[in-house]
Amino acid sequence: MGIITSLLGIVCILYYIAGVRYAGYRVSGLWIWLAAGIGWMVWGGCRIGCAVAGVPFFVPGALVAIVRVCLLAGLVLFFYLEHQIGTGMKAKGIENLDYIVVLGCQVKGTKPSKALKDRLDTAKEYMQANPETIAVLSGGQGKMEEISEAECMRRYLEKAGISRERLILEQRSTTTRQNLRYSRRYMDYRHDEIGIITNNFHVYRSVLLARRSGYQRVCGIAAPCKSVLLYHYLVREAFALAREMLHKR
Repeated sequence: MGIITSLLGIVCILYYIAGVRYAGYRVSGLWIWLAAGIGWMVWGGCRIGCAVAGVPFFVPGALVAIVRVCLLAGLVLFFYLEHQIGTGMKAKGIENLDYIVVLGCQVKGTKPSKALKDRLDTAKEYMQANPETIAVLSGGQGKMEEISEAECMRRYLEKAGISRERLILEQRSTTTRQNLRYSRRYMDYRHDEIGIITNNFHVYRSVLLARRSGYQRVCGIAAPCKSVLLYHYLVREAFALAREMLHKR
């Protein structure tokens, strides 16, 4: 058992290193893989050390039972949340929506991050196929960003051939909840047909938030996530979804 937990710790640490090499240290919550890896390795090392020294590795039976129950309950909840997230990962929306809301994501200087570029490419394809649809580009300016996320998106889509007249900028929001609330002013959100474009792992929660914000005719449109960090995003999204489900409307 000690060897298995030690190997699990090594895998977690290697994944953390891969994530840092791919996207840098600024990825939210990435440190949890390093912490988990160290924790598993310490636990495994203690088990192995006791076995080598011939010393019993004693943990009170009551504590073991409590930990097992908590782990089982946590795993059941985690897989339920991942199932819900999975239902939105292939969402394609419907044709001829009145509006699409493209949710902002990290901008590196003035250029879109890889995740944001995936969202923008999906928006571009949808708008080319549905020439009457208007896009609300939602995202303010964060730390280390030279321009707002909305402005970055406008530049990218204009360069891709989308007319400026079809692009509306919402430049105040810094969270998904704010994206959806602040974008409402540009649409008749209770009657218009609206699509939410974001990366696939983020679709289910975004549509849930949109409905809680009063959107009546809303659907998700999933952009791909071509990243080594997809597993991290899925785990992080499960915790965010759990928090959202506990949050009062």
